[in-house]
Amino acid sequence: MIELWPGGLKYTGDAVGTDSLALAAFAGGGKARRGCDLGCGSGILLLLLAQENPRLMMDGVELRPSAAEDCRRNILANGFDGRCRVWTGDLRETALPPGSMDLAVCNPPYFAPGTGAVPRDAERAVMRTESASLPELCAAAARLLRRGGEFCLVHRSERLAEVFAALTAAGLEPRRLRFIALAPGRAPGLFLCAARKGARPGLKVEPPLIQCGADGAETAEYRRICHMEAEA
Repeated sequence: MIELWPGGLKYTGDAVGTDSLALAAFAGGGKARRGCDLGCGSGILLLLLAQENPRLMMDGVELRPSAAEDCRRNILANGFDGRCRVWTGDLRETALPPGSMDLAVCNPPYFAPGTGAVPRDAERAVMRTESASLPELCAAAARLLRRGGEFCLVHRSERLAEVFAALTAAGLEPRRLRFIALAPGRAPGLFLCAARKGARPGLKVEPPLIQCGADGAETAEYRRICHMEAEA
């Protein structure tokens, strides 16, 4: 188990990427009191959101038993066992009560079955390739959210149209959109989206998150999101 930044979260398990850190900052804690992470892996999103909002109770759902066990260890190590739980199983079949969540988050596998390069390692292959399709994922989030609840996810820019179609079909209206680009002038490779259950149409496109400036150095916002300022 490591400390992700000096004085920060204690963590073991799946690698922590920019996508998860950016999604946690994008979703924030807000006024939510109940939240869930669909496909929580080792729990980095769950941990970051629980740290941000001390009144937020989080449930994680994870298909891989080994990752779910890592998540439980991380919850205990950070003292969140009174507010966070992990369920091992398929997010499409979770027993969490319908309409019980203010917030749902997900950093899903980015590739549909049969697309993209598949790692030889079985564990990594599960992380990279969808077991639940985009429509199934969005339907699961919609089932768990109360009316007015928000579903936040990160995905590859090339699949934006698919994601929006799946969200609206599930009754989740895209309300905020933010792209992530490596540098100014570079095409964004990822996007962040927040969709609200039962909301009227009205999409706000936020300024992109730029990881590095023209000089090649990380931007101040990117450093803040990645907690690099704690290393000074």
